[in-house]
Amino acid sequence: MSITIGDAPLTRHEVVAVVRAGETVDLSSAGLERVDHARRIIDDLANDTNPHYGISTGFGALANTQIAPADRAALQRSLVRSHAASSGERVENEVVRGLMLLRLQTLMTGHTGARRATVELYAGMLNAGIVPHVREYGSLGCSGDLAPLAHIALAAMGEGAVTYRGRDVPAADALADAGLAPVQLAEKEGLALINGTDGMLAMLCLALNDLERLLLTADLTAAMSVEGLLGTDAPFAADLMAMRPHPGQAASAANIAALLQGSPIVASHKGPEDTRVQDAYSLRCAPQVHGTARDTHAHAARVAVVELASAIDNPVVTADGRVVSNGNFHGAPVAVVLDFLAIAIADVASMSERRTDRFLDKSRSFGLTPFLAADPGVDSGLMIAQYTQAGIVSEMKRLAVPASVDSIPSSAMQEDHVSMGWGAARKLRRAVDGLQRVLAIELMTAARGTEMREDPAGERTGRVIAGLRETVDGVGPDRVLADEIEATVQFVASGRAVEEAQLVFS
Repeated sequence: MSITIGDAPLTRHEVVAVVRAGETVDLSSAGLERVDHARRIIDDLANDTNPHYGISTGFGALANTQIAPADRAALQRSLVRSHAASSGERVENEVVRGLMLLRLQTLMTGHTGARRATVELYAGMLNAGIVPHVREYGSLGCSGDLAPLAHIALAAMGEGAVTYRGRDVPAADALADAGLAPVQLAEKEGLALINGTDGMLAMLCLALNDLERLLLTADLTAAMSVEGLLGTDAPFAADLMAMRPHPGQAASAANIAALLQGSPIVASHKGPEDTRVQDAYSLRCAPQVHGTARDTHAHAARVAVVELASAIDNPVVTADGRVVSNGNFHGAPVAVVLDFLAIAIADVASMSERRTDRFLDKSRSFGLTPFLAADPGVDSGLMIAQYTQAGIVSEMKRLAVPASVDSIPSSAMQEDHVSMGWGAARKLRRAVDGLQRVLAIELMTAARGTEMREDPAGERTGRVIAGLRETVDGVGPDRVLADEIEATVQFVASGRAVEEAQLVFS
């Protein structure tokens, strides 16, 4: 089923459906009428003797240079070609599709002045699966994601390289095969196609989607660790959570408590014979740390809703027909929450690694073998899995250093304060991948430790362990851990772990 653009703002779940799952898009008639109305305004101003930024003038520090009508098509081409200056590794296809989709949505607001043919070409490229090649470096997150968006516009002009039907081909060839004609940009269109925060917003939407699953997974692995380490479920009681009523904390504690309910292992050590007063922080305080990440996620999701309802361009065509320069292209609102998420999930990962380490330390695991080895001494068990986990956690701490507090002036000091939001988004993507791997190693460890207990796991954690055992063996002689770690990562990434635990994000 196609997703319609132009009648209402896209939701972040619709963004994910288009850019990751390949849903097609339709353009609403009302949106196309707005496009036509705004274009008529731009055409009128193009014929005006007074200069208008981006229509009859140069750009950035050259804003005071007036351009003759005969040179304006060349001006737009030059803008796109000169700004298509990205470098480094290729950006993932889903991010490139996100750039295209969210730029298309802004074009459909009727606030940019792009022509109908240009808008329809962007929709056609998305639906045909044409993915322009965009490289990692080139956006400072102010004046939009300039270089990344310029590579999209370059492909629409029939220039540059794209991926199409699984092959890297010239953009002109892909457009021709898909029955699409390259565009010759008119006044204002070059700016309209590159002046947006679409890349960082697309990556925010993708991260929010992935973190819904991973924050549930964190609750699951924490519960499995509490169970396998003979912890108590008492700290997760609802009345205790009500004394500090952060919504994320309450949701996380409720998940952990539900997963531990009826666990024979938890029940086995309740009573006067258990002399421990309280569990370690990494067990007892999991809802506080996970809840902080949940509440950060909720805040970032609210920012995404506002951004998805925004029209980012400079200058913009207003409802009353003015063409006005503005600062809405500054990426600060998105950049800050991207950094905020990286900080919060680094803490989740750090706590997860500490729980893993407790399983492997004979002095703290309450009766388990060193490193959960089948034959300690001969076997190393999961010793080095924790090294891998620790290395990822250390990197996540580095990735948590905010990008949005940095700024390097550009464009001859015209653009003298930038957001670095694209950089914040790129490091968040790596941090999200790191969190997934850290949680997978904790899950693998907790499953093995739980199986080494005399009593069985609870119903829901037991289903998770059984599902994992379809691809990852339990206690036994040492074997290549890398394969088992990757299989567990896939168990988490597919959503299977959360499904077996019957957890739903709220």
